[in-house]
Amino acid sequence: MINVSNISLSFADKVIFKDVNIFIKEKSRIGIVGINGSGKTTFLRSILDEVYLDKGKIEINPKFSIAYLSQESVDMPDVNIIVFLRDVTGVSVVEKRMKELEKQFAYMDHESQEYNQALKEYEDETHKFDVLEGYSFDHLAKRVLKGLGFKESDFEKKCTEFSGGWKVRINLASVLLQKPDIMLLDEPTNHLDSESMEWLENYLKDYQGTILTISHDRRFLDKTVKKIIEFDKGKLYTYSGNYSSYEKEKQRRKEALLKEYEAQQSEIKRIREFIERFRSKASKAPQVQSRIKMLEKFDLIELERDNRKIKISFPETTKSGNEVLKLKNISKSYGSNQVFSNVNFTVFRGDRSAVVGHNGAGKSTLFRLLSRVEKPTSGELIHGLNVEPAYFSQENSENLSSENTVFEEVINCGSGETEARLRTILGTFLFSGNDVFKSVSVLSGGEKSRLALLKILLQKSNLLILDEPTNHLDNITKDIFQQALLKYDGTIIIVSHDRYFLDKLVEKVYEIKDGKLNIFEGNYSYYIDKRAELEDLEKSNVEEEEPESTGYKSKDQKRIEAEKRNAQYKETKVYKDKLSKVEKEIEKLELRKTEIEGILSSQEYTEMERTIELSKEIGQIEVDLSYKMMEWEDLNEKLDAIENSD
Repeated sequence: MINVSNISLSFADKVIFKDVNIFIKEKSRIGIVGINGSGKTTFLRSILDEVYLDKGKIEINPKFSIAYLSQESVDMPDVNIIVFLRDVTGVSVVEKRMKELEKQFAYMDHESQEYNQALKEYEDETHKFDVLEGYSFDHLAKRVLKGLGFKESDFEKKCTEFSGGWKVRINLASVLLQKPDIMLLDEPTNHLDSESMEWLENYLKDYQGTILTISHDRRFLDKTVKKIIEFDKGKLYTYSGNYSSYEKEKQRRKEALLKEYEAQQSEIKRIREFIERFRSKASKAPQVQSRIKMLEKFDLIELERDNRKIKISFPETTKSGNEVLKLKNISKSYGSNQVFSNVNFTVFRGDRSAVVGHNGAGKSTLFRLLSRVEKPTSGELIHGLNVEPAYFSQENSENLSSENTVFEEVINCGSGETEARLRTILGTFLFSGNDVFKSVSVLSGGEKSRLALLKILLQKSNLLILDEPTNHLDNITKDIFQQALLKYDGTIIIVSHDRYFLDKLVEKVYEIKDGKLNIFEGNYSYYIDKRAELEDLEKSNVEEEEPESTGYKSKDQKRIEAEKRNAQYKETKVYKDKLSKVEKEIEKLELRKTEIEGILSSQEYTEMERTIELSKEIGQIEVDLSYKMMEWEDLNEKLDAIENSD
């Protein structure tokens, strides 16, 4: 399907790829990993033919369609979100051409060559429209948008009204709705909350095409891919299985390489000892020269640098009081928009807590209150004794001095670390070599975010308030950062969509939902399990029965229960009657659709005007069926709720 043949690419003195070869089969599920800057995004752009390779080629059969999701927000047209999706998927173009042809037919001679050509084109366009599911496209688009976290009220908004992260979600929706043969996804989970990520994972499970995705989210890769491609120092390595399998296999290969390295070093040492011992003896000169040549021919094994040995520690600071933060009846509104109300909780010294909720629930708003960047609309927020907070958000990068170099920014933190130590830590955060002398003004958004986070780590504090600190970190840096947090003596409150990162770090979860705050005493996996249990309870509408004080029922109790049963019977009968009616309408529509399809597929049938009418009718039937199925599902849910209620 995709044949990558001996490709090489360099930028200045940096090798991106060197003699890379791989063949990607149809319906492959591939995760692409590697440290930031290793060439992952460049590889995807090479597949799109957006990069001029120094050597080699990438061959793709032109019959295969490709859709690409960039991790960066792109400019979008000032049009309605549904209109944009219809345009980018090609639905609008096909529909417009069909209408143009329909108008032309009225003025054409039905016996002419021109008419026959137009008829053939119309049949082709109708087929395209069916493939694109044009008649039910709006319904499909809204379903995908809802899965990605959009609300019903968003569907009437223009693309330009959304922030950068939401624009990336719109682009992700457009990629999914195009249903390409090859889907290239660059960090698709970066701007998704946990519920949207779970929806995307389930959506991709049923996807029939090929997926190549870059992601630093271990759990996402575990659930969606069956092969891992790793880019490292210009080379490409492949591993079968998901991310967890990759980690195990990589460790096994690393151990095997270490044994090879030790054996090679032992052989080199033995040869060098022979050379030194007999170098001055003329009788041994041929053997010495032979061994010198042998050394020159060795293909030296290089061991990968073990970044896990690099450790970051926070500066020592004063111990805070036992109660670090106390929130009493906190509410926050922006005009008529109530974000949350009557929030109460206490954060104790040493707590490691996560704040979760869908995008827009109010997580960042809560963090701005906790850090005193903003004030609550009502209620009281108390910082405890000797609390020294450090607050990280994506906006922190705006506080960097554009006149400074990267190194000047960190050395001015006053952390007390040596210059050599700071250079090592900067390397961990992907500022290596001459990168440390770059001006802050030329850094990308991701680089500024990493630098701002590093400054927080070098700052004295006993309370860390971290809003999405892992967004621009690769897995190695995230592991080092996680280890530093685990050894941190203070208190941590964090927002992150990286479920693996949270699972090992936090011991308590605060969920913001529908303007309220729910507390779960456990790690992230515990929260997910409890949330699923609560959702099941809500769906089934099961309530605990009150214990009865006696072993028998009074006449009044029996009468009340009989009245309830009668009321329930009447209510269920109404819905059952409606359900029966809808089922008959669905059956009628499906029969008519089958009948029309039989007429249109008949080789003897060639009447053009009637073909147009039937095509329109079948399109309307598909729309009607879509809505009837939604109505059927809604009635069933309501009926289940009534039948399962007390």
